Amino acid sequence: MQRDFLLPGGFGDIQGGHLQAVQASTLPTMKLLQLFRQTGLSVFHTREGHKPDLSDCPSSKLVRQAASPCSVHHTKVIGDDSAMGRLLVRGEYGHDIISELQPLPNEVVVDKPGKGAFWNTALMNRLKARAITHLIVCGVTTECCFATTIREANDRGFECCGITEATAGYNADFKCPTLEMISWSQGLFGFVATLQPLIDVLSPYGIFDDPIESTTPPQTPPPFDGNLEISALQVAYRAGLSPLTMLHSLFKKIEQYEKVDPSTWIYLEDRNVVTERAKILVIKWPERTRRPPLFGVPFSVKDSIDISGKPTTTACPPLTHVPSVSAPAFDVLLKQGAIFIGKTNLDQLAAGLTGCRSPYGIPRSVFNQEYISGGSSSGNCVSVGAGLVSFSLATDTAGSGRVPSGFNGVVGFKPTKGLVSASGITPACLSLDCIAFITKSVQDARTVWDTCVGYDENDRYAKVSTPIQRHINSIGHEAKKFKFGIPPAEVLSICAPVYKKKFYETIEKLQAIGGHLMPIDWSPFEKAGKLLYEGTFVLERLANLPDGWFDRNKDHLHPVTRTLFEKVIARQSTAVQAYRDLQAKALFTRQAEKVFSYNSAGVDILVVPTAPTHWTVEQVLADPISTNSTLGEFTHFGNVLDLCAVAVPAGTYDISELDPNSKNLGILPFSITFLGGSQMDAEVLEVARRFHEVF
Repeated sequence: MQRDFLLPGGFGDIQGGHLQAVQASTLPTMKLLQLFRQTGLSVFHTREGHKPDLSDCPSSKLVRQAASPCSVHHTKVIGDDSAMGRLLVRGEYGHDIISELQPLPNEVVVDKPGKGAFWNTALMNRLKARAITHLIVCGVTTECCFATTIREANDRGFECCGITEATAGYNADFKCPTLEMISWSQGLFGFVATLQPLIDVLSPYGIFDDPIESTTPPQTPPPFDGNLEISALQVAYRAGLSPLTMLHSLFKKIEQYEKVDPSTWIYLEDRNVVTERAKILVIKWPERTRRPPLFGVPFSVKDSIDISGKPTTTACPPLTHVPSVSAPAFDVLLKQGAIFIGKTNLDQLAAGLTGCRSPYGIPRSVFNQEYISGGSSSGNCVSVGAGLVSFSLATDTAGSGRVPSGFNGVVGFKPTKGLVSASGITPACLSLDCIAFITKSVQDARTVWDTCVGYDENDRYAKVSTPIQRHINSIGHEAKKFKFGIPPAEVLSICAPVYKKKFYETIEKLQAIGGHLMPIDWSPFEKAGKLLYEGTFVLERLANLPDGWFDRNKDHLHPVTRTLFEKVIARQSTAVQAYRDLQAKALFTRQAEKVFSYNSAGVDILVVPTAPTHWTVEQVLADPISTNSTLGEFTHFGNVLDLCAVAVPAGTYDISELDPNSKNLGILPFSITFLGGSQMDAEVLEVARRFHEVF
């Protein structure tokens, strides 16, 4: 619904289009848009147009109509000047959506170079990211973009329905035949419907009232119930809750938890600064229905991620620096309304899976203070698990975002490397480092990830290509089915008995929600995992440090960190060994791709225990290296093979089941991890969400 297609002087008008016909669809589209906003459903806007240099515009599209001997109306072509700027060029006034239908901050805008909305765009990925399978389609023109988009969506497995009043074309004679072709033969490409039945069906599900249009007298703002999940905060803020009320409660909880575990934070933002940030947000977005998706959502950041003007320590004082530019992922979160609370503790140099290697203290599991929090993103997972923030921005190089999530009963999501910018991270292993998201639910992980996804030209590992897209199953039995593989029994023997028991219980639950267990070749995952620390790849940790830095600063390092680096140096690995490991990585990656292949023999996901056991702090301090190594059994290969992975809570167990000799009467969390092929993030998240919500 762009100005270029609806207003005088635009591209449609110049082509001789009947503007009154297409303009008649504006009001019904407004009603449909308002309905979706009131029910909290996702809204996607599309805009056809091209880069200013027209490098993405095919020559046939540019000149075909104007070059026709019979051409009468095509006096101007794409890129020519008009009353609203250059025709169909991105950034011009005419290219944008009409004022009545302007997108809200939480709605997706897709710029497309073609008539269909899927060609050469990220629309498929964005729809998958939100687990969307059914589309209501509206807009102009019926015979062109509207119909093409429905046909493209149909090919990809979406169930589509077009709304007759909310679409129109320049030639009235084309509308009915076009709609009939879509729904011909009981829905060949999709369905069509009138607007009112849809309004009747969805209106009872309206969860948001527009305070501008509402005739209801102002209500007393609701009290804060303590629920920090993003979806819960969104509803509370729409109902009138103030971020200031939430923060007042939050800071009390942070102060109280400081007495329980003083090692969670390395830096806490000044309370007055945080409060001022909340006030600015309220002033900037006073209309409760027009706020960005992370409005007023508190979050923490691992102290290996840069924030402009604040020290980045990486839990290593000699490496501390004060950046002048923030990590792009952090900036995106602020732009979407999130509230920064503080920087969290971590294993020094992000090297460790225990959480016991920091000069700033040892964070403990939120379930039991005798047990480790896991690492290296220890403080991130404690801050979320203890209810001190809604989510946390962490990193994952070898399981650093997954293991501590498992030990604190939260969700830890490691996206495919390169989908979210890793710029602004103090490198652990630059080629493997990923931003990770720690949340209370899979849905929250999906929300934050979807907000942060984007190509960063300054990130040398950013993904620029898109793999062959897999269709979705929107209806029928296949819509709930998925295929999964697990490690063989001999590999699971490393697990504590209670972990094996809990893991097999989760397999039964996965089968109950539609999962089909299939045999897989485990060898590429096992071999890739060993490459990380038994091969030469660990040398990358040294390569990320300035020349001579280790010799100058080793006396200031945590004793375990120093020991690890000295052992790596003592190997005296050669370039020949490094190249052999790189070649092996390529081989194992190709073999793993076969496991996830897009055919009947491939699986959709791999399911593993997040960790084999849960150590006490005392056990780790007594044997810091071997206990740490054990924890990476099911995580290391994920980074080496460029997989996506999400750790999800899968129940609890009595400590006595883990250690029959323990006098501790508490419980500990169990966690499983779902892994998928590179850029299969949306599919993995959806299976994980289904499991988490029914567990």
